[in-house]
Amino acid sequence: MTEKSGMHAVRMLVTALLCLSLAGCLGMPDQVTPVTGFDKERYLGTWYEIARLDHSFERGLSHVRAEYGLRDDGGLSVRNTGFDNEDGEWSQAEGKAYFVGDADTAHLKVSFFGPFYGSYVVFELDEDYQYAFVSGNSHDYLWLLARTPTVPDAVFQRFREQALARGFDLSGLVRVVHTPDAPCPQTDAVRHIC
Repeated sequence: MTEKSGMHAVRMLVTALLCLSLAGCLGMPDQVTPVTGFDKERYLGTWYEIARLDHSFERGLSHVRAEYGLRDDGGLSVRNTGFDNEDGEWSQAEGKAYFVGDADTAHLKVSFFGPFYGSYVVFELDEDYQYAFVSGNSHDYLWLLARTPTVPDAVFQRFREQALARGFDLSGLVRVVHTPDAPCPQTDAVRHIC
């Protein structure tokens, strides 16, 4: 782990601790309802982060992607990777996720640090599992994920409309850069993305 990825880990831990101290991280924002009929097998694989509300543990990252796999204990493995534009280095965080309730309801708890979990709520998912609208436990956390590095304008517009209708403030929305000229990682830990 590089010093920079260590700093991202520290920021994520601080965020997790703060969240837990403020009322727990496993709820969801008002007006957000998780998708039902969720098929975790179809959700596996790579998702590109298209847009997000800015927060400390991803600040300055481009080329962000998440990879989901199956764990032996019935949960999901999570590997988030992004490029830190300021330092010119790749950063990676590995975690695990479990369903909060039924496995066909898209409300999971995700941990990157031991016993600390945060909500991961898929509140819209197209029938082909090509894009997903995701929130955390509050209106401070919001992501648009897709199977490709870009989405049609209509998908992005729907994301904005649905987020606004659910009370999210989009003034801090970040469009995530995915360009083909991103440098390939030089470490084995993140070389898998090239």
